Amino acid sequence: MAEKICRERGAIVSHARIAIVATSSESIAENIQRVRESMARAAERAGRRVEEITLVAVSKTFPGEAIRAAFEAGLRHFGENRVQEWESKQPLVADLEATWHLIGHLQSNKARRAANLFHRIDSVDSLSLAQKLDLATAAEGTRLQILVEVHLGDETTKSGAVEADLPMLIEGIAELPNLELHGLMTIPPFFDDVHRVRPYFRRLRELRDGLSKRLGRALPVLSMGMSHDFEVAIEEGATEIRVGNAIFGARQAKA
Repeated sequence: MAEKICRERGAIVSHARIAIVATSSESIAENIQRVRESMARAAERAGRRVEEITLVAVSKTFPGEAIRAAFEAGLRHFGENRVQEWESKQPLVADLEATWHLIGHLQSNKARRAANLFHRIDSVDSLSLAQKLDLATAAEGTRLQILVEVHLGDETTKSGAVEADLPMLIEGIAELPNLELHGLMTIPPFFDDVHRVRPYFRRLRELRDGLSKRLGRALPVLSMGMSHDFEVAIEEGATEIRVGNAIFGARQAKA
């Protein structure tokens, strides 16, 4: 499948050709439609069904009004990077029946707050953090969905568990009664040529498959691919993509 996809490189629609416009409700809906069309083309090239792929709107730095507009346009999954920012925004959209993901690095001292605020933590990178989330969730009498973030590049600025640590980490998490491990997530290096990121996505899929066999159960979620490279990620097996700029427009600068 991968070889066929590589021969069809020219067919891939790059992020540069996905128009990003002002963040009015109408333009957000139009941007979502463009992203969905690109998802469908990528899925077709890979012989997959687009319905298998979840679109997570990365709403960090964007206001509650933008989240509400995306919800009204049909999105039900949203990703935030910081606990404190989400605490201030959550009351504005508390009435929406959506799934809220924490996709940014989580400090251990914020584990309890995060467990109470999010439906899923997509960036677990250590057993100690998982244990803190497990305790926080137990106190609430619930179960928390998580992904393990895997660091596949050599970038010191990015978080994630390294490959060598994954087997013990995954087995340790599997023993925690209040966590539901659903799969893996990665943020690979950025390349102008999106095809250079393909080996990173392929490697995450291989790691997921190996860990599933080790645990003896499915790890159904592969969260990989963002605004500029999500089509390649879909071709390599992504079950979730995280898209911000291509939906909401240029990210707002911090005050």
